[in-house]
Amino acid sequence: MLKGIPAIIPPELLCVLAKMGHGDELVISDAHFPAHSNNAQVIRCDAVSSPEMLAAILKLIELDQYVDTPVMLMDTVKGDSWDPEFISELKLILGKDAERIGKVERFAFYERTRSAFAVVVTGESRCYGNIIVKKGVTFA
Repeated sequence: MLKGIPAIIPPELLCVLAKMGHGDELVISDAHFPAHSNNAQVIRCDAVSSPEMLAAILKLIELDQYVDTPVMLMDTVKGDSWDPEFISELKLILGKDAERIGKVERFAFYERTRSAFAVVVTGESRCYGNIIVKKGVTFA
């Protein structure tokens, strides 16, 4: 057991976060996401939501300081929308960085997932609960 590590972060994810460099991307996916067909490194965390996982991860890494949108959501397709509660949760977690959320078209999101460092599959049941996080530099 380690001190200061959120309990929902499994050892495999802790290792992945430590191996990531600045600019590397991590996908936090909902339970519907085709993770295994889009990335070889998949970590399952089925007992938590996407926002909960984002909050835990952000206790351990910095967001990329050198891009406009270090947090990206899968954009909705015509006729669909994000769950307003989901968006509110993300904004609360991100605080001042909430203005740095971008969106990525669905198939472009899949393509970006293929080059991501890893995918963390959560138990998020809300549609469009997929988030890409770009790791930043951790200054001393």
